[in-house]
Parts: sequence; structure tokens; C-alpha cells
Amino acid sequence: MLSIIDRYILKRYLATFSLMLLLFIPIGIMVNLAEQIGKMIDNEAPLNEIVMYYVNFTIYIGNLLFPIFLFLSVIFFTSKLANNTEIVAILSSGVSYSRFLRPYLIGASLIAIVMFFMTMFIVPNASVGFNEFKYKYLKKGKQDRVTNNIFNQLNETDFIYVSSFDPARQLGHNFTFERFDENNELEFKISAANIRWVEKDSNYRLTSYKKRKIVGDTAILESKRRLDTIFAFDIGDLTPVSYVAETKNLFELDTFIKDQKRKGASNINTYVLVKYKRWALPLTAFILTLIAVAVSSVKRRGGMGVNLAFGILVAFVFIFFDKVFGTLAEQSGFSPLLAVTIPNVIFGCLAFYLLQNAKR
Repeated sequence: MLSIIDRYILKRYLATFSLMLLLFIPIGIMVNLAEQIGKMIDNEAPLNEIVMYYVNFTIYIGNLLFPIFLFLSVIFFTSKLANNTEIVAILSSGVSYSRFLRPYLIGASLIAIVMFFMTMFIVPNASVGFNEFKYKYLKKGKQDRVTNNIFNQLNETDFIYVSSFDPARQLGHNFTFERFDENNELEFKISAANIRWVEKDSNYRLTSYKKRKIVGDTAILESKRRLDTIFAFDIGDLTPVSYVAETKNLFELDTFIKDQKRKGASNINTYVLVKYKRWALPLTAFILTLIAVAVSSVKRRGGMGVNLAFGILVAFVFIFFDKVFGTLAEQSGFSPLLAVTIPNVIFGCLAFYLLQNAKR
């Protein structure tokens, strides 16, 4: 059962966190709108799409900033408790510091559960609309995917390659399709100057088609000016959009990563990093809560301002570590698991150290 002190602290915890979200997310929307309104007007973005963009923006950005809002809100209301000597009164009544932490851990658990379900199931849907609008109206003309020298392994035997791909026209240049037998020997090879998806006919159209089939020691050649045919792949899968992992829910992302590993995707670390970050987010909520309590539960000469300044500094350092290790994982082959684990281990150790000092 929750005691009066538990309910009091938990209420302040959740109320301050909710207030932080309600205050800062509208500010974020207004800042973004002020920056992007010119592009929206120039690119003639419809009002209904703008409204939906900001609905998705609220969910997408709110999820990204959840840990930071949580951290700052805990520092804010705990500093007020310390300045009012409420914490001294609680600890002087015989409540241990570990017992004092219980309502904070309960609050962190509730928010971690919300964060988990949001990041696994709700945010992916919002990410689709958020990114599609961004590349359609705000980054018009900029590539949202790799479009040159695309190689894919479809399964154990089939490989495809295009030198360049135009997503808008669903057109690939210098297309090659190779199939190997169980002995890893070439069975046949198809090449074409262009491959285009013809939606009305639900087939692929190859221009300057050539096929070289190997039968024993003999090569059988076939060529046509144009050939309409069917392949067991979706042309959109040739080069997924850069944010594709963000649009997958918990189960879809696992399946997608397995499929991309089988295909030998060169940017597989980007997708795996998204997966690990989602799983680590609830843990981050606990670590930042403990750091915030340890920092702000002691009454200081500078008051709340000192605690908030320290909190903002820690938040920026955490973001810095997260970005640095994330970039290493995406660009240099660094392990995505380590990229997510190292910042949490570092700040977990910091939380333990600060708590030991706070108990004294």
C-alpha cells in the first residue's frame, strides 16, 4: 500500500512531468511552425496535411524528449521539496533514503511502461506521417534513401543490382538479376538497361533485355528490345527509405531486420540501433530519475537554479554521448548494442555515485 508520503511525491512527480510536456511541446510546435511556414506555403502544403503533421510531430518529438522532460521535471519538483525542507522532515521522521526513493521508482515505472508502448506501437505510426510530410514539403528534392549502386540479396540464390534508382518514377538503371544453384554456380543472369514497375499491369518492364543461361558448358543467349515479366520482389524494397526502421512496430521491426540481414543490407546497423534504443528507453527513465533525485534532494545555497543548471548540463552530456555512439554505430561498424549500452552504463554509474553521496 502507498503511504501518504508516497502518494504526495508520486502525485507531484506525475503532475510536474505532465505539466512539462504541456508547456514545452506547444513551444516546440510554435518554433517549428515559425521555421517551416515559408516552405509549407512555397510547396503548397494542404491545411489538413499540416494539421496531421503536427499531430504526428507531437507524438514523435514528445517520445524523443520523454527522458529529458522526465529528468528536468524530477529536478524541478524535488528541488522545491528540498528548499521547503520537506525532504529533511521526511528523513528526520525515520524514513530511510532508500524508502524515500520508492515513490520515484514507482513513478518511473509508470512512465517507463507508457514510453515502452508508445515507442513500440504508437510512435512508428506517427513516424510515417511525420517523415513523409517532411520529405514531401519541407525537404522537397532531397533524397530520403540511397539511390546509387544498390545491391540486394533476395534469398539464398537470387541477387539483384541497379546502378541508380528513381523512387518517384519507380525506375532503375543498369539492372542485373543473377541466380546461383546449390553449388554456388551461376545458373542464369538477366540484364537490362532499365527496369520499371508498371502499376496498372502489376509487372516489371525491362528495356534492352538480355538473358544468359548456363546449361552444362553451354551458354544460351536470349535478347529482346522490351520484356514484361514478374519478379518475386517489391521494387520499393530495392532501397528502403532512410527512416524505414522508425515506422516499424515491435514485431515488424524484428522481421524487417532479419530480412535485411538475409539480403546483406549494408546499413543494417542503422536498423538494429533503432531496435536497441527502443528497448533501452525505459531503462533510461530509471537512470535519469535516480540522478535527478540524488542531485536535487539536497538543499543548496544556490537553490533550484543550481540544480536546474546541473540538470540541463547532464541532459546535454547524455544527448552528446547518445549521438556520438549512435553515429559510430551507423557510420563505422561499431556495435549497435554497445552504442546503446555504454551511455546507460556511464550514467548508471554516475547515478550510483551521486546516490551514495546523497545518502550521507
